[in-house]
Amino acid sequence: MARITGIGGVFFKSTGDNKALAAWYRDILGLDIKPWGGAALKWPEDGNEDGGATAWSVAAPESKWFAPSTASFMINYRVDDLDGILARVRSTDAQVVGGPESHENGRFAWVMDPDGNKVELWEPRIWDAKNKTA
Repeated sequence: MARITGIGGVFFKSTGDNKALAAWYRDILGLDIKPWGGAALKWPEDGNEDGGATAWSVAAPESKWFAPSTASFMINYRVDDLDGILARVRSTDAQVVGGPESHENGRFAWVMDPDGNKVELWEPRIWDAKNKTA
């Protein structure tokens, strides 16, 4: 049966300066922004030829790419050091709005980016006695 095998891309419209917002994701959350303005996150476990890449990009505020929808949404980013990223977020004007919390599949926290988008950060972990507290 045909099925979805992963996320092919994450795209959202900036409410202000899309280049400054991309720079915030680069400088504060550590996203490797490429010269074309976005990032390619690789998932080597995926069996597809492209290695399960996920595209990431911030559209300019005047973009009609998402029309007619005006919906907003939250993106979950896998991270390798939740505490390190939260320390960088707290060193800026950005706000940590929740967490960190421990759950069966890892630790989570929620931050607001400079455009007011809520972002979920996830540090995957194996659920065992030492990982039951944040």
